[in-house]
Amino acid sequence: MSYFVGMEDFKKLFDSFSSLKVGVIGDVMLDTYMWGKVDRISPEAPVPVVTLQKKEYRIGGAGNVALNCKSLGAQVSVLSVTGDDTEGLLLEQLFDGSNIDSTYLIKSNDRITTSKTRVISRNQHMMRLDAEITDDLNIRDEKILLEKIETYISTVDPNIIIFEDYNKGVLTEKVINTVTDLCRQAGILTAIDPKRKNFFSYKQVNIFKPNLKEVKEGLNLLVDEITLPGLQKIHAELKNILQHQISFITLSEKGVFYQQNVQAGLIQSHLRNIADVSGAGDTVIAVASMVYAVTKNPHLMAEVANIAGGLVCEEVGTVAISKERLLHECELLLS
Repeated sequence: MSYFVGMEDFKKLFDSFSSLKVGVIGDVMLDTYMWGKVDRISPEAPVPVVTLQKKEYRIGGAGNVALNCKSLGAQVSVLSVTGDDTEGLLLEQLFDGSNIDSTYLIKSNDRITTSKTRVISRNQHMMRLDAEITDDLNIRDEKILLEKIETYISTVDPNIIIFEDYNKGVLTEKVINTVTDLCRQAGILTAIDPKRKNFFSYKQVNIFKPNLKEVKEGLNLLVDEITLPGLQKIHAELKNILQHQISFITLSEKGVFYQQNVQAGLIQSHLRNIADVSGAGDTVIAVASMVYAVTKNPHLMAEVANIAGGLVCEEVGTVAISKERLLHECELLLS
């Protein structure tokens, strides 16, 4: 597929997403949103009193990557570990309600389900409450998860597996190494959204998608100016360690950078009214993975994912990309 495609080509590309089978491995979370209004300060302490008006549960973390893939039309399975608790049950119900396969979701008595509760008034976050265990999976849970993943790969034969790492302990070094090996042997594409802890564990993968802050921390760099030659040097350093195929680095408001072999590009972000950046990285890795799985075109992958990341930042809270809106924006900006 060429760099710049017409409206009909974009329609075909987006229609082809329905043929993709995507597995998402990583730290799933329950996002709770409590919306209310503030009219006064508490007499007990200098804090606002929020009168609650609405409560909403959403799929978060790696689950949001799965939700974005499903929103684009793929057949999606989530592979993870939750606690055997109310939050885990709510999360499973949300997956089932969104037609995301939760067959390979494990409940552990030794963990709690990661949950983040946000209190919002007038579209502003007043507070966030987190409940989580960030220790690595114990040996028993790790073994059960790996058995589930092996069953998934042999039964479903997915096109791509996305690793979404939030440093909550599901993606242990053993899980990463075993699953990437299985994918290489089976010819399954791998896409990685890493965090600092296991940053250099993802060897010989297809798409490695850190943000610039994570790259700077991982390589211990002091980089202020963002230039194409500078980013190409970063790709070379990463490739020397990871031996991966594609570097895809998100640069916040500066856009995205990609490189595969000698093909590289720095793509500027499109002007947006930013309301909330939470979940944008989930959308970017989901869209990039699916576009690349269909086209094998890293430039088009970067262009479409860049637009998608900007679109979800216009919404408050963690939301999945709208397939129709993304298609419209691609036709408008890239045709």
